[in-house]
Amino acid sequence: MPVPEYPPDPGRPDVVRVDGTVREVSVPALVPPARRGSLADLPYENARDEPGAVLFSRKRPDGGWDDVSAAAFAAEVHSVAKGLIAQGLRPGDRLALMARTRYEWTLLDFAAWAAGLITVPLYPTSSAYQVRWILQDSGAAACVVEDTAQARLVSNERRQLPSLGHLWVLDTGAVDQLRRSGKRVTDEAVTARRGLLTPQTLATLVYTSGTTGRPKGCALTHGNFFAEVDNAIALLHPVFRSVSKEPAATLLFLPLSHVFGRMVAIGCVRARVRVGHAPSAESDELLADLASFRPTFLLAIPYVLDKVFHTARAAAERLGRAASFDRAARVAERYGQQSATVGTRPSLGLRAAHALYEPLVYKRIRAALGGRVRHVISGGSPLGARLAEFFAGAGIDVYEGYGLTETTAAATVTPLRGPRPGTVGRPLPGTAVRIAHDGEIWLKGGHVFAGYWDAQRGVALPYTDEGWFPTGDLGALDDEGHLRITGRKKDMIVTSAGKNVAPAPLEEWLRAHPLVAQCMVLGDGRPYVTALVTLDHEGLLHWRRMRHKDHLALWELARDDELLAVVQRAVDDANRLVSRAESIRAFRVLTTEWTETSGHLTPSLKLRRRAVLRDFARDIDEMYGQSLSGG
Repeated sequence: MPVPEYPPDPGRPDVVRVDGTVREVSVPALVPPARRGSLADLPYENARDEPGAVLFSRKRPDGGWDDVSAAAFAAEVHSVAKGLIAQGLRPGDRLALMARTRYEWTLLDFAAWAAGLITVPLYPTSSAYQVRWILQDSGAAACVVEDTAQARLVSNERRQLPSLGHLWVLDTGAVDQLRRSGKRVTDEAVTARRGLLTPQTLATLVYTSGTTGRPKGCALTHGNFFAEVDNAIALLHPVFRSVSKEPAATLLFLPLSHVFGRMVAIGCVRARVRVGHAPSAESDELLADLASFRPTFLLAIPYVLDKVFHTARAAAERLGRAASFDRAARVAERYGQQSATVGTRPSLGLRAAHALYEPLVYKRIRAALGGRVRHVISGGSPLGARLAEFFAGAGIDVYEGYGLTETTAAATVTPLRGPRPGTVGRPLPGTAVRIAHDGEIWLKGGHVFAGYWDAQRGVALPYTDEGWFPTGDLGALDDEGHLRITGRKKDMIVTSAGKNVAPAPLEEWLRAHPLVAQCMVLGDGRPYVTALVTLDHEGLLHWRRMRHKDHLALWELARDDELLAVVQRAVDDANRLVSRAESIRAFRVLTTEWTETSGHLTPSLKLRRRAVLRDFARDIDEMYGQSLSGG
């Protein structure tokens, strides 16, 4: 099933207005829906049509990269699929995968499909409770983990996992074990398993991050992935179909346990884009991998782009060039903003200023990402307009997307021409977006999942009538079909005065500050709005060094007048986004980090609001006992 060539611009969306307000927008698909086959066929078709194409590069211990051809990848998939069959796994059985981002993850994903299985991702940082719950609920018959520590974690839960018959460890040779065990299985056995699959067959159960309760298994079909990746490839033509002399390539470093990273990995196999895997997103290791791999595009969450920007600024400040960097950033923002407007060109003076800072700042930003990156696909949480404009002005186009696990990742994408900063773009081709009467975003399209997994029945239960999925997010559509996210339905704050407040815009603005790691805006049932703020470790180290306050303990810094004044200015800036009644009237800087390990963030870095409210109830009560004058 080769991907046909389609024009990258789907044209103007169809808009439906009610009483003069845009309530629904749809964009026709660029690619017809898959009528036969499955994702399991992709490695075999690539090997048949272009056997020498480089699909992957695997990192060597010395830091170099070894290429894997389409033919070699298909052979590996085939041999591992034989091993899974030899181990007694039957069509429809669930295989859980728990590992960091590495080549074997993608190999096992496709091998499991070739054997007729359903894969179940587990975050490598999952707790024992989360692992037990997902393995129990999915009824996993087998599990592959990365290392012996994860193997011990799963083994300790085996008594409560009656369905789990196999446990393999990558670091102790799981892939080779499967290859050896499958030597007596015939090629025809794998072909027969693949022949059972259709676009309607379940491909994977991806569990939600569980911000408000137990994770739920989202049942995604092979057809869901085809609808998503085929239209994304056709729409984002310059990304997946390189139009320069550099062949398209990307380095995956986000978790493949998350649907965003998984979708792009599958899309790259579909489009025959070279992929590398980086198991660590820690800045030093990742920067070294980027420098040696040199991708042409990346997928990232806003947190990563924030880090790149603030690291560059901190380096400039250490050299006494902070003011120059800030001027360069403002020039890049204006340049990116004007360049994004269809039919306009940056002014002569702006072009001259941009040319001045190109070798001094912008080229160094690109060099930090490997030197060849020209496109970034951002998702997972809202990206601030200023950051998107800065990177565009620095020569890196950022395509922001909005979606959920239930929509196989992106449901809307920033258009290639005429992006509108502050929005998450227009519907992905083949998608319809509706704004319900209460402001909730509803979605419809071939990428919308089959339903939530019902463990008792072993099937996916339909999620809603007529194909519309209510997301729980709030938003609005403009006249040209761009979607703006305004908050979460469940996160809406209603003050004691009856004022409705969406916390997301305020939180997004504050998190963009180099000293702020996380923040949570609150005030439900209270007389006014407040915020809890945690400090960014790297940003704080830099701030302390520059102000000669290395001797102060963290608890002293959280009460330091100079630091509080910096945070207060950030709060004041954020308050300009909202009315007086919605503004933050007091804040508390915490000495505690919110992390996945602490239980305050999900694996995809979303706030667990209930946990924060519970664990910091005393700080909240004390904050409301303060005067309204500030932190």
